[in-house]
Amino acid sequence: MSYFKRGLGGIVFLAVVVAAQWLWNPLSPNPSAEVLRQGAETYDAEIVRDEWGVPHILGKRNADTSFGLAYAHAEDDFETIQEMVAASRGVLAQYRGQSAAPTDYLVQLLDVWQTVNSRYQSDVPEDVKEIARAYAAGINLYASQNPESVWQGLAPFTAEDIVAGFVFKTPFFYGLDKPLLDLFDENSDLEIALAPSGEKRAWGLTKRGNSERGSNAYAVSAERSGEDITRLLINSHQPLTGPVAWYEAHIIAEQGWNIQGGLFPGTPVILHGFSENLGWANTVNHIDLSDAYLLTRNPDNPNQYRLDGQWHDFEKREVTLLVKLWGDFRFPAKRTVLRSKHGPVIESGDKTYALRYAGMDEIRQLEQYVRLNQAEDFDGFMQAMQMNALPSINYVYADKENNIGFIHNAQYPQRDDSWDWSKGLPGDRSDLIWQGYRPFSEVPKLINPASGLIFNANNTPFSATDGPDNLRASDFPQSMGLATKQTNRSWRVLEMNDGIKPIGQAELLRQKFDIQYSEQSEQAQALQVALAQDWSDNPDLVAAQEIIKKWDRRANVENLNAALPIQIFSEIRQSVDRTDQSPAAIRQAVEKAVRYLKTNYGGLNPAWSEVNRLVRGDYNQPLAGGPDLLRAVYAIGFAEDQKSYATHGDSWMALVSWDQATGEQSAKVLHQFGSATLDRKSPHYADQADLFVKQQWRQASFDLNQIRASASRIYSIGGKGDSKTRQMSE
Repeated sequence: MSYFKRGLGGIVFLAVVVAAQWLWNPLSPNPSAEVLRQGAETYDAEIVRDEWGVPHILGKRNADTSFGLAYAHAEDDFETIQEMVAASRGVLAQYRGQSAAPTDYLVQLLDVWQTVNSRYQSDVPEDVKEIARAYAAGINLYASQNPESVWQGLAPFTAEDIVAGFVFKTPFFYGLDKPLLDLFDENSDLEIALAPSGEKRAWGLTKRGNSERGSNAYAVSAERSGEDITRLLINSHQPLTGPVAWYEAHIIAEQGWNIQGGLFPGTPVILHGFSENLGWANTVNHIDLSDAYLLTRNPDNPNQYRLDGQWHDFEKREVTLLVKLWGDFRFPAKRTVLRSKHGPVIESGDKTYALRYAGMDEIRQLEQYVRLNQAEDFDGFMQAMQMNALPSINYVYADKENNIGFIHNAQYPQRDDSWDWSKGLPGDRSDLIWQGYRPFSEVPKLINPASGLIFNANNTPFSATDGPDNLRASDFPQSMGLATKQTNRSWRVLEMNDGIKPIGQAELLRQKFDIQYSEQSEQAQALQVALAQDWSDNPDLVAAQEIIKKWDRRANVENLNAALPIQIFSEIRQSVDRTDQSPAAIRQAVEKAVRYLKTNYGGLNPAWSEVNRLVRGDYNQPLAGGPDLLRAVYAIGFAEDQKSYATHGDSWMALVSWDQATGEQSAKVLHQFGSATLDRKSPHYADQADLFVKQQWRQASFDLNQIRASASRIYSIGGKGDSKTRQMSE
């Protein structure tokens, strides 16, 4: 017996050794500082940090400013830049573990690097490549000086990394994640559209909810302002931290760039902002831009699917995702990636789907942003928009020539209008595999409307102004998938304007910080359902109804009745089906809200100031606003026993004005925290938080003498003389 035990122990030991060897996957070492610095001497940039720590980057060429922008952003948020590169490469799970594995799989599924590798050389213009190369060089320079902060095996960073980031990320801004998650859910049945002749049967549909995506934007003409001033309000709603939180910068190149605004980690251009001549705001548009096809697989050969009566082989790739376990031990998860003529293939239970979507195989996103950054007037802006390389996102535009406009931008698939594309499609017909997009001339636009007001709050494009010349649904085919929904924010804009009343600066800001829920909103309708129920079996729910009756639908900090209704809204928003307003669904939301408030605040009606707060390091103050308000504040991702605080919503904002009498431009800007994204010791970690809470603004400037005079730091990087940071003044 002892011999047997010793033998068994030896086998177990051997198995552990073999498993350890199989799981031992250390990452490669990073290059030396000397290697990472190579190429930095090709560029020369000056970085002027103003009194708020915001970087103003100067260079002779656009590439020089891209180089400087990368370095400055790395100083403030190198960790998130690395995270975005790792995500775009499809290697994030090597560092973050199992939770990041789905991201790595999506990079493979969506053929991100197949697109980059096949099209980068031919389809990315040389000036755009140079901007991407310069940005990568700026990150590498920072990495060479801070080797302890570099993720092992991630450096060096490349131009292709920057382009791949756009290829991967941009489709998710119109919500590509939702159909993907739906198709991966084995319990979700996809309703298949009936053919126009009606010869096919349809079967059930289960919808899935998701977190609110939103933004506000206004453009007001000089005439409508009543002050002879054209104005643009930029007010995107993003996460307050993380890979798609706004970072503020100003880039100036003698070659032509002079623009400031917001950008994300890993992007060498302003994504929305303003120059001295023009500006634009982006809002998410809710358009049906993806199509799922139910495939029929060959019962005798699972590597084939039926199309036009014939069996076709899937394109097939075997990929290995390294998933961190602990230390240098990583599990090699092997996956098969399939692709049909429709697009990427998803296997879900006993069903197989293919997905076709706007932005698929597109690589020109960075180029279009470069052209937008270079635009000097309305014609230049529209010429850049005509590239139609960005899969979605609304544009609200204004300029010094008093032009204002709305573009419901998207890559609209060329679909057969006789089919209902809001449902799934049969995958056995090649005529339903749409090819290409509608031309930019067919994209919904509203330029210089009669009322002098343009707005968007993620609402239908058919209410973009308060005047008589709104776009009409009848002018667009149903196959474009245009949204018809109004948000609470859009209802409030319509209620506060009449097509005539002047909207000067004070009125515009009053509307922007509005904290009222409309009687027409889906939130108010949900509360009406709650009030109509007999909940006498539960004293807490009866008490909840009394609070709802007393509430004035406002979200001011001193409000004693706002917490419960707004928590109900949050529960509905984060439910599986947020469109379900049945009595049973509303009761469940109210029960969850009651339980949450009692657990964390000791009662059902704490002051809104106790619940809605802006938290940043040691800064912790009450904040007005709430979900789907023009003063937008969301608290997302908290457990039932956690007190919440603001995580999404209003973030970097700008109010840009052009005086038509003097030709002068002025701009006010505001960030929710400050320019130092991760450095808690920096004076700019939370130096704008109090301004944000108090709804006060900073003055922005294009005057370099003024910027230099108030600078907190001026330094240069790159250059042939010295590739290390050269301090100019402190």
